[in-house]
Amino acid sequence: MRVVTDLQTSPWPGERAVITIGAYDGVHLGHRAVIDHVRDRAVELGAVSAVVTFDKHPASVVRPESAPRLLTNNDQKLELLESTGVDAVVVVPFDTSQASETPESFVERVLVGALNTQVIVVGEDFHFGRHRDGNVDLLRKLGADDDFDVEPLGLIPRADGVDEPVSSTAIRRALAGGDIARANAMLGRPFEARGDVVTGDQRGRLLGFPTANVEVSNGICLPADGVYAGLYERPNGDVHPCAINLGRRPTFYEHADSSLLEAHLLDFDGDLYGEAATVRFAHFLRSERKFDGVDALSAQLANDVSSARELLS
Repeated sequence: MRVVTDLQTSPWPGERAVITIGAYDGVHLGHRAVIDHVRDRAVELGAVSAVVTFDKHPASVVRPESAPRLLTNNDQKLELLESTGVDAVVVVPFDTSQASETPESFVERVLVGALNTQVIVVGEDFHFGRHRDGNVDLLRKLGADDDFDVEPLGLIPRADGVDEPVSSTAIRRALAGGDIARANAMLGRPFEARGDVVTGDQRGRLLGFPTANVEVSNGICLPADGVYAGLYERPNGDVHPCAINLGRRPTFYEHADSSLLEAHLLDFDGDLYGEAATVRFAHFLRSERKFDGVDALSAQLANDVSSARELLS
Protein backbone atom coordinates (compact mmCIF):
# COMPACT_ATOMS: atom_id res chain seq x y z
CA MET A 1 0.00 0.00 0.00
CA ARG A 2 1.28 3.44 -0.90
CA VAL A 3 0.99 6.25 1.66
CA VAL A 4 0.70 9.67 0.00
CA THR A 5 1.41 12.85 1.96
CA ASP A 6 2.49 15.23 -0.82
CA LEU A 7 -0.26 16.53 -3.09
CA GLN A 8 1.79 19.13 -4.94
CA THR A 9 1.85 16.74 -7.89
CA SER A 10 -0.34 13.80 -8.83
CA PRO A 11 0.73 10.57 -7.07
CA TRP A 12 -0.44 8.57 -10.12
CA PRO A 13 0.05 10.73 -13.23
CA GLY A 14 -1.96 9.51 -16.20
CA GLU A 15 -4.18 7.27 -14.09
CA ARG A 16 -7.57 7.87 -12.56
CA ALA A 17 -8.73 6.89 -9.09
CA VAL A 18 -11.73 5.56 -7.20
CA ILE A 19 -11.62 7.14 -3.76
CA THR A 20 -13.41 7.45 -0.46
CA ILE A 21 -12.95 10.20 2.13
CA GLY A 22 -13.26 10.20 5.90
CA ALA A 23 -11.61 10.12 9.31
CA TYR A 24 -11.74 6.30 9.24
CA ASP A 25 -11.20 6.07 12.99
CA GLY A 26 -11.31 2.40 13.96
CA VAL A 27 -11.54 1.06 10.37
CA HIS A 28 -14.64 -0.85 11.47
CA LEU A 29 -16.96 -3.08 9.45
CA GLY A 30 -18.83 -0.10 8.02
CA HIS A 31 -15.57 1.42 6.80
CA ARG A 32 -14.48 -1.89 5.33
CA ALA A 33 -17.73 -2.24 3.37
CA VAL A 34 -17.09 1.15 1.76
CA ILE A 35 -13.47 0.27 0.97
CA ASP A 36 -14.51 -3.08 -0.49
CA HIS A 37 -16.80 -1.19 -2.88
CA VAL A 38 -13.96 1.20 -3.74
CA ARG A 39 -11.66 -1.70 -4.57
CA ASP A 40 -14.30 -3.49 -6.66
CA ARG A 41 -15.05 -0.36 -8.68
CA ALA A 42 -11.35 0.34 -9.17
CA VAL A 43 -10.84 -3.15 -10.57
CA GLU A 44 -13.80 -2.70 -12.93
CA LEU A 45 -12.46 0.62 -14.20
CA GLY A 46 -8.76 -0.20 -14.19
CA ALA A 47 -8.21 2.64 -11.73
CA VAL A 48 -6.28 3.23 -8.50
CA SER A 49 -8.20 2.51 -5.28
CA ALA A 50 -7.52 5.08 -2.55
CA VAL A 51 -8.68 6.21 0.87
CA VAL A 52 -8.37 9.93 1.62
CA THR A 53 -8.07 10.56 5.34
CA PHE A 54 -6.50 13.07 7.74
CA ASP A 55 -3.48 13.19 10.01
CA LYS A 56 -5.74 14.04 12.95
CA HIS A 57 -9.45 13.81 13.63
CA PRO A 58 -11.13 16.94 12.20
CA ALA A 59 -13.09 17.42 15.44
CA SER A 60 -9.81 17.91 17.34
CA VAL A 61 -9.33 21.13 15.34
CA VAL A 62 -12.91 22.27 14.75
CA ARG A 63 -14.28 21.56 18.25
CA PRO A 64 -11.40 20.42 20.48
CA GLU A 65 -13.45 20.77 23.65
CA SER A 66 -15.77 17.95 22.56
CA ALA A 67 -13.54 15.94 20.20
CA PRO A 68 -13.89 12.18 20.71
CA ARG A 69 -11.09 10.00 21.97
CA LEU A 70 -9.81 7.86 19.13
CA LEU A 71 -10.28 4.15 18.54
CA THR A 72 -6.95 3.94 16.70
CA ASN A 73 -3.76 5.98 16.56
CA ASN A 74 -2.32 6.87 13.17
CA ASP A 75 -0.02 3.85 12.98
CA GLN A 76 -2.89 1.47 13.78
CA LYS A 77 -5.13 3.16 11.26
CA LEU A 78 -2.59 2.81 8.47
CA GLU A 79 -1.98 -0.86 9.34
CA LEU A 80 -5.70 -1.58 9.29
CA LEU A 81 -6.19 0.28 6.02
CA GLU A 82 -3.35 -1.68 4.48
CA SER A 83 -5.10 -4.90 5.52
CA THR A 84 -8.09 -3.94 3.34
CA GLY A 85 -5.99 -4.29 0.18
CA VAL A 86 -6.52 -0.68 -0.94
CA ASP A 87 -3.83 0.61 -3.33
CA ALA A 88 -3.13 3.89 -1.55
CA VAL A 89 -3.94 6.03 1.46
CA VAL A 90 -3.76 9.80 1.04
CA VAL A 91 -3.10 11.54 4.37
CA VAL A 92 -4.21 15.19 4.30
CA PRO A 93 -2.89 17.48 7.08
CA PHE A 94 -5.85 18.85 9.01
CA ASP A 95 -5.32 22.25 10.63
CA THR A 96 -7.25 25.51 10.93
CA SER A 97 -6.46 26.34 7.31
CA GLN A 98 -7.85 23.00 6.12
CA ALA A 99 -10.90 23.43 8.37
CA SER A 100 -11.70 26.75 6.69
CA GLU A 101 -11.37 25.46 3.11
CA THR A 102 -14.64 25.44 1.17
CA PRO A 103 -15.94 22.11 -0.15
CA GLU A 104 -15.60 23.40 -3.70
CA SER A 105 -11.94 24.31 -3.19
CA PHE A 106 -11.15 20.96 -1.57
CA VAL A 107 -12.70 19.05 -4.46
CA GLU A 108 -10.85 21.13 -7.06
CA ARG A 109 -7.49 21.09 -5.27
CA VAL A 110 -7.36 17.53 -3.93
CA LEU A 111 -9.89 15.29 -5.62
CA VAL A 112 -9.64 16.68 -9.14
CA GLY A 113 -6.30 18.48 -9.33
CA ALA A 114 -4.12 16.02 -7.42
CA LEU A 115 -5.93 12.68 -7.44
CA ASN A 116 -7.66 12.73 -10.85
CA THR A 117 -10.76 11.16 -9.29
CA GLN A 118 -13.11 9.11 -11.45
CA VAL A 119 -15.51 7.85 -8.74
CA ILE A 120 -16.12 9.01 -5.17
CA VAL A 121 -17.66 6.46 -2.77
CA VAL A 122 -19.00 7.87 0.51
CA GLY A 123 -21.70 7.23 3.06
CA GLU A 124 -25.07 8.73 2.18
CA ASP A 125 -24.80 11.09 5.18
CA PHE A 126 -21.30 12.31 4.23
CA HIS A 127 -20.39 15.94 4.97
CA PHE A 128 -17.12 17.78 4.41
CA GLY A 129 -15.46 21.17 4.04
CA ARG A 130 -15.93 24.44 5.91
CA HIS A 131 -18.94 24.30 8.27
CA ARG A 132 -19.57 20.79 6.84
CA ASP A 133 -21.28 22.49 3.90
CA GLY A 134 -20.28 19.78 1.45
CA ASN A 135 -22.54 16.76 0.95
CA VAL A 136 -23.50 14.14 -1.63
CA ASP A 137 -25.68 16.55 -3.61
CA LEU A 138 -22.84 19.06 -3.90
CA LEU A 139 -20.41 16.34 -4.96
CA ARG A 140 -22.80 15.25 -7.70
CA LYS A 141 -23.10 18.83 -8.92
CA LEU A 142 -19.32 19.28 -8.98
CA GLY A 143 -18.83 15.87 -10.55
CA ALA A 144 -21.00 16.84 -13.51
CA ASP A 145 -18.53 19.61 -14.28
CA ASP A 146 -15.30 17.82 -13.35
CA ASP A 147 -16.01 14.38 -14.81
CA PHE A 148 -16.37 12.19 -11.74
CA ASP A 149 -19.25 10.06 -10.46
CA VAL A 150 -20.55 9.88 -6.90
CA GLU A 151 -21.75 6.62 -5.38
CA PRO A 152 -23.31 7.03 -1.90
CA LEU A 153 -23.70 3.90 0.22
CA GLY A 154 -26.14 3.25 3.03
CA LEU A 155 -24.75 2.68 6.52
CA ILE A 156 -24.06 -0.92 7.57
CA PRO A 157 -26.62 -2.27 10.11
CA ARG A 158 -25.39 -3.92 13.28
CA ALA A 159 -25.38 -7.72 13.30
CA ASP A 160 -27.05 -7.89 16.73
CA GLY A 161 -30.35 -6.58 15.40
CA VAL A 162 -30.19 -3.22 17.17
CA ASP A 163 -31.63 -0.43 15.05
CA GLU A 164 -28.40 1.51 14.88
CA PRO A 165 -25.76 1.41 12.12
CA VAL A 166 -22.14 0.49 12.69
CA SER A 167 -20.20 3.67 13.45
CA SER A 168 -17.21 4.89 15.42
CA THR A 169 -19.62 6.68 17.76
CA ALA A 170 -21.57 3.47 18.44
CA ILE A 171 -18.33 1.61 19.16
CA ARG A 172 -17.20 4.30 21.62
CA ARG A 173 -20.58 4.03 23.34
CA ALA A 174 -20.23 0.26 23.64
CA LEU A 175 -16.72 0.60 25.06
CA ALA A 176 -17.91 3.18 27.59
CA GLY A 177 -20.48 0.67 28.81
CA GLY A 178 -17.94 -2.14 29.06
CA ASP A 179 -19.75 -4.02 26.29
CA ILE A 180 -16.59 -5.32 24.65
CA ALA A 181 -18.49 -8.04 22.77
CA ARG A 182 -20.64 -5.46 20.98
CA ALA A 183 -17.69 -3.17 20.27
CA ASN A 184 -15.67 -6.07 18.85
CA ALA A 185 -18.61 -7.20 16.71
CA MET A 186 -18.78 -3.75 15.08
CA LEU A 187 -15.00 -3.52 14.70
CA GLY A 188 -14.79 -6.98 13.19
CA ARG A 189 -11.83 -7.75 15.49
CA PRO A 190 -10.87 -7.38 19.16
CA PHE A 191 -10.45 -3.79 20.31
CA GLU A 192 -6.79 -3.09 21.02
CA ALA A 193 -4.81 -0.51 22.95
CA ARG A 194 -1.12 0.21 22.46
CA GLY A 195 1.54 1.75 24.63
CA ASP A 196 4.89 1.22 26.32
CA VAL A 197 5.38 -0.87 29.44
CA VAL A 198 6.35 1.41 32.31
CA THR A 199 7.38 0.84 35.90
CA GLY A 200 4.45 0.73 38.31
CA ASP A 201 4.13 0.21 42.06
CA GLN A 202 4.69 -3.58 41.61
CA ARG A 203 1.70 -4.47 43.80
CA GLY A 204 0.72 -7.18 41.33
CA ARG A 205 4.01 -9.00 41.92
CA LEU A 206 3.49 -8.81 45.68
CA LEU A 207 -0.01 -10.25 45.22
CA GLY A 208 1.37 -13.12 43.15
CA PHE A 209 0.09 -11.75 39.83
CA PRO A 210 2.77 -9.58 38.21
CA THR A 211 1.44 -7.21 35.57
CA ALA A 212 2.75 -5.14 32.68
CA ASN A 213 1.65 -1.53 33.20
CA VAL A 214 0.88 -0.23 29.71
CA GLU A 215 0.93 3.54 29.30
CA VAL A 216 -1.74 4.41 26.72
CA SER A 217 -2.05 7.87 25.17
CA ASN A 218 -4.72 10.01 26.82
CA GLY A 219 -6.25 10.61 23.39
CA ILE A 220 -7.19 6.95 22.92
CA CYS A 221 -10.64 5.67 23.85
CA LEU A 222 -10.51 2.81 26.35
CA PRO A 223 -13.23 0.46 27.61
CA ALA A 224 -14.97 1.02 30.93
CA ASP A 225 -12.99 0.25 34.06
CA GLY A 226 -13.11 -3.45 34.81
CA VAL A 227 -11.41 -6.80 34.36
CA TYR A 228 -11.14 -8.41 30.94
CA ALA A 229 -9.64 -11.45 29.25
CA GLY A 230 -7.53 -10.76 26.21
CA LEU A 231 -4.31 -11.15 24.31
CA TYR A 232 -0.97 -9.38 24.75
CA GLU A 233 1.40 -9.01 21.78
CA ARG A 234 5.10 -8.25 22.19
CA PRO A 235 7.24 -6.43 19.58
CA ASN A 236 8.68 -9.73 18.34
CA GLY A 237 5.18 -10.95 17.46
CA ASP A 238 4.77 -13.34 20.40
CA VAL A 239 1.15 -13.37 21.60
CA HIS A 240 0.20 -14.36 25.16
CA PRO A 241 -3.23 -14.84 26.73
CA CYS A 242 -3.72 -12.38 29.58
CA ALA A 243 -6.03 -11.07 32.26
CA ILE A 244 -6.44 -7.30 31.97
CA ASN A 245 -7.27 -4.90 34.77
CA LEU A 246 -8.30 -1.44 33.70
CA GLY A 247 -9.11 0.92 36.53
CA ARG A 248 -8.14 3.07 39.47
CA ARG A 249 -7.33 0.31 42.00
CA PRO A 250 -9.81 1.40 44.69
CA THR A 251 -8.54 -1.22 47.17
CA PHE A 252 -5.31 0.79 47.47
CA TYR A 253 -6.20 4.32 46.35
CA GLU A 254 -9.10 6.46 47.50
CA HIS A 255 -8.99 8.89 44.57
CA ALA A 256 -6.72 7.96 41.66
CA ASP A 257 -6.40 10.60 38.96
CA SER A 258 -6.76 8.24 36.02
CA SER A 259 -7.27 4.63 35.08
CA LEU A 260 -4.31 2.30 34.67
CA LEU A 261 -4.07 -0.53 32.15
CA GLU A 262 -2.39 -3.62 33.62
CA ALA A 263 -2.00 -6.98 31.89
CA HIS A 264 -1.09 -10.23 33.65
CA LEU A 265 0.36 -12.61 31.05
CA LEU A 266 -0.66 -16.19 31.76
CA ASP A 267 2.21 -18.64 32.26
CA PHE A 268 4.84 -16.01 31.48
CA ASP A 269 7.94 -15.06 33.40
CA GLY A 270 10.11 -12.36 31.83
CA ASP A 271 11.04 -8.69 31.66
CA LEU A 272 8.69 -6.49 29.61
CA TYR A 273 9.82 -3.05 30.84
CA GLY A 274 10.35 -0.53 28.08
CA GLU A 275 8.76 -2.69 25.40
CA ALA A 276 5.91 -1.59 23.17
CA ALA A 277 2.77 -3.56 23.95
CA THR A 278 -0.45 -4.29 22.10
CA VAL A 279 -3.32 -5.36 24.36
CA ARG A 280 -6.45 -6.85 22.77
CA PHE A 281 -9.69 -7.02 24.74
CA ALA A 282 -11.66 -10.21 24.06
CA HIS A 283 -14.07 -10.76 26.99
CA PHE A 284 -15.48 -8.71 29.86
CA LEU A 285 -15.11 -10.52 33.20
CA ARG A 286 -16.34 -8.13 35.88
CA SER A 287 -16.55 -4.51 36.98
CA GLU A 288 -13.86 -2.98 39.15
CA ARG A 289 -14.64 -2.87 42.86
CA LYS A 290 -12.99 -2.24 46.21
CA PHE A 291 -12.01 -5.27 48.31
CA ASP A 292 -11.78 -5.52 52.08
CA GLY A 293 -8.09 -6.34 51.98
CA VAL A 294 -5.17 -7.93 50.17
CA ASP A 295 -6.30 -11.52 50.82
CA ALA A 296 -9.75 -10.92 49.35
CA LEU A 297 -8.23 -9.19 46.34
CA SER A 298 -5.70 -12.00 45.79
CA ALA A 299 -8.49 -14.59 45.88
CA GLN A 300 -10.49 -12.64 43.32
CA LEU A 301 -7.44 -12.22 41.07
CA ALA A 302 -6.98 -16.00 41.12
CA ASN A 303 -10.61 -16.38 40.00
CA ASP A 304 -10.10 -13.75 37.28
CA VAL A 305 -7.04 -15.54 35.92
CA SER A 306 -8.88 -18.87 35.96
CA SER A 307 -11.84 -17.33 34.07
CA ALA A 308 -9.52 -15.70 31.54
CA ARG A 309 -7.69 -18.97 30.98
CA GLU A 310 -10.95 -20.84 30.37
CA LEU A 311 -12.36 -18.22 27.99
CA LEU A 312 -9.15 -17.94 25.99
CA SER A 313 -8.35 -21.67 25.80
